Amino acid sequence: MLSAARDIVELQQGAPVPHSNSSRYDCNQLSTGAVLLADVLPSLLMKLLAPLAPHWLSCDRLIGQRRLGAGGGDAGDLGFRLPHGRSMGLGLGHGRRGALGVAVGRGGAGGGAWPLPGPAARGRAANGDGAEGALPDAFPLAVVYLAEYFINQGVLDLLYFPTSSLTHNEQYRWAQLLYQVGVFASRSGFRFLRLRQIWGLMGLQVLNAALLLAAVLAPFLPSVGVAFALVLWEGLVGGAAYGGAFLLVGQRAPPGGRGLAVAVTSLGQSLGVALAGVAAMGLHKGLCSP
Repeated sequence: MLSAARDIVELQQGAPVPHSNSSRYDCNQLSTGAVLLADVLPSLLMKLLAPLAPHWLSCDRLIGQRRLGAGGGDAGDLGFRLPHGRSMGLGLGHGRRGALGVAVGRGGAGGGAWPLPGPAARGRAANGDGAEGALPDAFPLAVVYLAEYFINQGVLDLLYFPTSSLTHNEQYRWAQLLYQVGVFASRSGFRFLRLRQIWGLMGLQVLNAALLLAAVLAPFLPSVGVAFALVLWEGLVGGAAYGGAFLLVGQRAPPGGRGLAVAVTSLGQSLGVALAGVAAMGLHKGLCSP
């Protein structure tokens, strides 16, 4: 959905597609940040509500109902898997199928890394309060996701290389696919990094966002290939931060509060994404307004 965000926005506008003639950014009328908000707000709502209703909305039911989207999966499935297991010219149609393949791979990797616990472990995870233990990792993870989704749905929407053989929408799709490849690679191998904290990764991601935003405001990147390499690096940083944060939360939280600690960390992640959508729309308005 997010990889096709520029195409979705253009389809909503109808044909012919009206671009801003007063801007050098090849703007659509609507930011792809709007697609991001439509994507993340249901998940954010689920993450806010699920921890408040552990009795009638159990994590078993979340898993049984095909995870009720990303929010239900993070609040339920991941919350019980992590504490007890070991961690571990592109066309629109082709781009979406390629991203789907990466997503399936990521889901399979996660399922193999964190086996479901038994009833006794589920009972222990339902008790205790691990929120305080999650905050040192939830905050930097939220900033990481704020920075990277500001890049993906704010900066990349406006970063355009007119001399490339790829159209603007094709550049956007390739960048999104490379980001997913980077995330997949680093989430699969983050356990080998043995991170003690993710503040350094937060700093790197903020630097990535600042660098790519500067490339939009004052074009200095020599080619779209350099931008693609930076986006791949962004995905590597983001995936390592995600895996590292949840692993550290599982290690630091008290045994009875690990489920809640994971839920709090996941909530911070989604808040960062939602704020990125708002920031992306603000950037679009600021640069694309007549």
